[in-house]
Amino acid sequence: MKNVAVIGAGTMGNGIAHTFAQSGFKVSLIDVNNEALTKGLQTITTNLDRMLAKEKITQTDKASTLSNIETFTNLAEGISQSDLIVEAATENLELKLKIFKNIDEACLDSAILATNTSSISITQIAAVTAKPERVIGMHFMNPVPIMKLVEIIRGYNTSDHVTKRIMALSRTLGKEPVEVNDYPGFVANRILMPMLNESIETLYNGVAGVYEIDTVMKLGMAHPMGPLQLADFIGLDVCLSILNVMYDGFKNPKYAPCPLLVNMVRAGKLGVKSGEGFYDYSESKKAEKIAKQFVKA
Repeated sequence: MKNVAVIGAGTMGNGIAHTFAQSGFKVSLIDVNNEALTKGLQTITTNLDRMLAKEKITQTDKASTLSNIETFTNLAEGISQSDLIVEAATENLELKLKIFKNIDEACLDSAILATNTSSISITQIAAVTAKPERVIGMHFMNPVPIMKLVEIIRGYNTSDHVTKRIMALSRTLGKEPVEVNDYPGFVANRILMPMLNESIETLYNGVAGVYEIDTVMKLGMAHPMGPLQLADFIGLDVCLSILNVMYDGFKNPKYAPCPLLVNMVRAGKLGVKSGEGFYDYSESKKAEKIAKQFVKA
C-alpha cells in the first residue's frame, strides 16, 4: 500500500494527508475547492515549520513530505491509482453517501475505502458501495500529526482482512489503533460528547461560568483542556451534529443537545473557526489573554 487519497482539505483532511506523506506515502489531496487545497497545503507547511523549529524533523523531512503530496479537484483523477482512499469531508450523511457512491465507481477494485467520520454509521455508508466488505472507519484525532489514537471502526460487513490491514497500516504511521464496533458515536464520542453537552448544560443552568467550569475540569480531573474550550476547538456545529446522530441512533434523551448549544450554532457562534464560541477569538489580544489564563490555570 503506497498510494493514498484523502478527500477533503479541511482541518482533518490536511492533517491526515500530512501524516501519510510524512510517513513516506504518495498522497493525493482532493477537494472541489482550489482555495481549500491552497489553504490545506499552507497549513501543512506551517505545521512542518513548527516541527522543524522544535527539531522534531529536518529540512529534508519537510521537503520530502511536501513532495509526497499532489492536489486534485477531480475526484476520479485523484483516486485512480490509490490503494487506500480516506474520506474526510464534513460530518454530513448525505454528502458522505454521495462521495462514496462516486468513489465506488472510480476507484481500483482492490482499493480500501475509509471514512474519517466521528459518528456516522460505517454500515450505512458502506451500503451504497458494491463491496461493503472493503469499507472501514478510520477516526483520527485532531491535531492528526500529533494525536496517537485512531479508532478503527468495523462496519457490519467489513472483512477481517481489511481490518487487519488498516490496523497494521495505522501502526506504520506511528499511531495506536483501537478496534471498535459500529454504533452511534463509536467509543470516543459516545463518552466525550455527553461530557461536553453536560458542561454546556452546567453553564446553561447558571451553576458556574465558562472559565470556572473549564478550570474545575482541568485542575480537578487533570484534563489538558477544559470541556468548553475543547468544544470550541472541535467546532460547536460538529458537536451538535454528533449529538444529533447519537440521539437519533439511540433515541435516548441523555444524548439530546443542550438548547444553549443549539442556539449558539444557529447564531453562527461555532468556536475557533468562526472567531467566537464560549470564548472570543476575534481579536489577537483577547485570544492571547485567554491562552495566558489557561497557562496559569
